Amino acid sequence: MGQDNTTGTTGETGTSTYAPLLPVPAARRAFGTSDAFALWFSLGIGLLVAQAGALLVPGMSLPHALAAIVIGTVIGVVLLALAGVVGTDTGLAAMSSLRPTLGLRGASVPAVINAVQLVGWGSFEIIVMRDSADALAKQSFGLSMPLIWTLIFGVLATALAITGPLSFVRRFLRTWGIWLLLGGAGWLTWNLLSKQDFGALMNRPGTGDMPFGAGIDLVVAMPLSWLPLIADYTRFGNSAGGTFRGTLFGYGIANIWFYALGAFYGLAAGGGDALLTVALAQAAGGIALLLILIDEIDNAFADIHSAAVSTGTFWAKASVPLLSAAFGALCTLIALLVQMGKYQNFLLLIGSVFAPLFGVVLVDHFIVRKRRVEIAALTDPRGPYGFSGGWHVSGFIAWALGIAAYHAINQWLPNLGATLPALAVGALAYLALVAGRREQQQSSAT
Repeated sequence: MGQDNTTGTTGETGTSTYAPLLPVPAARRAFGTSDAFALWFSLGIGLLVAQAGALLVPGMSLPHALAAIVIGTVIGVVLLALAGVVGTDTGLAAMSSLRPTLGLRGASVPAVINAVQLVGWGSFEIIVMRDSADALAKQSFGLSMPLIWTLIFGVLATALAITGPLSFVRRFLRTWGIWLLLGGAGWLTWNLLSKQDFGALMNRPGTGDMPFGAGIDLVVAMPLSWLPLIADYTRFGNSAGGTFRGTLFGYGIANIWFYALGAFYGLAAGGGDALLTVALAQAAGGIALLLILIDEIDNAFADIHSAAVSTGTFWAKASVPLLSAAFGALCTLIALLVQMGKYQNFLLLIGSVFAPLFGVVLVDHFIVRKRRVEIAALTDPRGPYGFSGGWHVSGFIAWALGIAAYHAINQWLPNLGATLPALAVGALAYLALVAGRREQQQSSAT
């Protein structure tokens, strides 16, 4: 599959650094189905997911919100799992795997955008953990120390990002992290069912401010937010089927569970995400929230690590661990300076950029190239991925059409939901452009 370019390798579960432009060698692909399940179940559960669930109410009634959660999750995780298969098929990091679709130079454009948006996500995660821990400390001890919490969570997430995914999954998640997570999630669920009037919440009418299509869009946005980085982790997978199943069920179960919990707790707290943290902190004396808070670090870890990997695809001489340290420090600094606000528009903006792109990528990988990649050509400007000066114009046109479709639908048909139509427009436009180019080439040859 390619050159074994590892440094600092201390075994299957130790710290390993793989050059983003080179595939992980087959002998180093240690992740099976259970590893994929543990990782994506963990990443699918978190306070940020619950916050997004709380945004669905009271604009929607709970029955409608739950329907949107199930539909949006199924669609989103299928697409996410397919993107994960791309990483296992190629052994490449997410942004490196875009080179056959956008060109050797063209792939740098989404890599830069991805690094920027991951800094935003990493900062949000640290802010959420900071605010939640501070709410717990106020409730339990009457103490407020947001500065200290910000530094603690920023340092922990950065340290995990430096060690890399193999160490994180095998040493932390598979051994005891996932059991803490299950315990916390189960406790929050039991507290909800035992202390809240389930029937009254289900019968409470929505205000109508959140259309059903927009609700599905908001749910789909969460799994799709992982599209630009899932291959950074699934490239360690040892089978495409195991990657697909582990991602599908791990993230799918977690996403439905915590979106629903966020909607229930948010509505019980008065609606929206502003009161959700306090409501969760009060549940069961904050024990469950504390366990979820510990797990939330893995989301920040993934954002920081993948920001470093994405940067490494266009800055080949940079060290991924050093980049992880730099991005971790940047996310922590932003968290110190920025207050948590509503981020619904942030989620949807990400969807407008990356959903159409991965519509293009998925049809290119599975339909056009039939899951085949010429690894040696990934750095060869004269090879098949060199295109026109390193840019695949058809890929960029299809991507741009998808983005335009997203914003047009969002402007004129907001009740429809723009993410999935935009993804479909990008995919179909790419297929049409590639088919047209082949016909032109065949005509020229004859």
